[in-house]
Amino acid sequence: MAKKLFIRTYGCQMNVYDSARMADVLAPLGYGPTDDPADADMVILNTCHIREKASEKTFSEIGRLRLEQARRQAEGDDMIIAVAGCVAQAEGEEIMRRMPEIDIVLGPQTYHRLPEMVARATRARDQRRGANSLRKHKGAGVLDTEFPAESKFDHLPQASEAPGISAFLAIQEGCDKFCTFCVVPYTRGAEFSRPVAQVVAEAKRLAALGARELTLLGQNVNAYHGEGPDGSSWNLARLCRHLAEKVPEILRLRYTTSHPRDMDDDLIAAHGDLPALMPFLHLPVQSGSDRILSEMNRQHTADDYRRLIDKLKTARPDIALSSDFIIGFPGETEAEFEATMKLIEDVTFAQSFSFNYSPRPGTPAAIMAAQVPQDVMNARLKRAQALLEQQLVAFNRATLGLTVPVLLEKRGRDQGQLVGKSPYLQAVHVDAPDHLIGRVADVTITDLGHFTLGGRLAAGPAAEVQPERAIA
Repeated sequence: MAKKLFIRTYGCQMNVYDSARMADVLAPLGYGPTDDPADADMVILNTCHIREKASEKTFSEIGRLRLEQARRQAEGDDMIIAVAGCVAQAEGEEIMRRMPEIDIVLGPQTYHRLPEMVARATRARDQRRGANSLRKHKGAGVLDTEFPAESKFDHLPQASEAPGISAFLAIQEGCDKFCTFCVVPYTRGAEFSRPVAQVVAEAKRLAALGARELTLLGQNVNAYHGEGPDGSSWNLARLCRHLAEKVPEILRLRYTTSHPRDMDDDLIAAHGDLPALMPFLHLPVQSGSDRILSEMNRQHTADDYRRLIDKLKTARPDIALSSDFIIGFPGETEAEFEATMKLIEDVTFAQSFSFNYSPRPGTPAAIMAAQVPQDVMNARLKRAQALLEQQLVAFNRATLGLTVPVLLEKRGRDQGQLVGKSPYLQAVHVDAPDHLIGRVADVTITDLGHFTLGGRLAAGPAAEVQPERAIA
């Protein structure tokens, strides 16, 4: 009998990728997707520890699921509840202590072992049912937050369904940078890069399933150093060139998230000479103050970042940039915040993510003195976001009247409408026939929304796959 699986995904693109792979792992056990957690035989919360109060939000969601679990048990059914991801890795024992109804807690490195965990959890449930008790004893749940010696990527099944026109492909995981505000080194482990052959094989599978754009994922993706076919260590630039050659069905390549320390000259050059590599880069800087950057252990200065941007724009003049900003890091003065505002003005960003600093338990920054008052952080964040919003609007406005290559991905909400992405990750709506889905068509931008662009198909052979090129 078919079983239903519901996965709620929080946080980054890596978690989106992990959720898809967990579904692949569970498919041979008969689990198929459902959009309704109340109807699910198994619910997985794939958690993220980056956002504020992530663990409390997880506990709140578990509380709601417990009610559904109890309802299904009263009706003679069952529901396995699993907590995965970075909150599970960081606080697994606390989750099991506070929520004994949880069946499985697993870290990001262990989801290839989900079938075994499900079997153990099912046996434990059968034993409890036989004892006529929901939970007679503690420790009945399955907790697996180890960092196994073997890579999970060596044990994952092939993708079980089409990922869509745009797909994620994890090539690197973990972090060795130890920024003082970040939990990733503790929840994802040390930096690990998948072998080139393994990446290419997965890219070919995704292409065969219909993907035409790949976003290469990693906590520090440009620190990639996977083993190449020749036995040597390959960097990200070499991998991108290899993918473009070996998997020509993939029309567009992107990568995220990058660290300025790993933005080498070879990768910068690839942005200028590799047509498949899109002219859009997410490169987090976090602050414009050198002292704050040092306190964060970023190991680059604001001017180091500016010089990187200058080199990128020399290699690819039309490149657009995105970044992350943490406002109100412990000890941040008004002058140091103004240094961040100055950097934003100097660089200009097409997109950005900005947040107030919030402490993460176990990180050095959480116990630093001079935590910035909340009202001060709020005022600074409002100013920073207003400037970043102005830059986003100006960037989008600059496309009005231009013709851009758009990868058409799916039907829009309106009849006869398709939705796609520009090279700069802008969503574009256009009236176009369905047979153009999966193709790159020239679209003249005619309308500006707050988050999307509208356009019309340009004159010419729009039904044909067009080569990628810069905005004219």
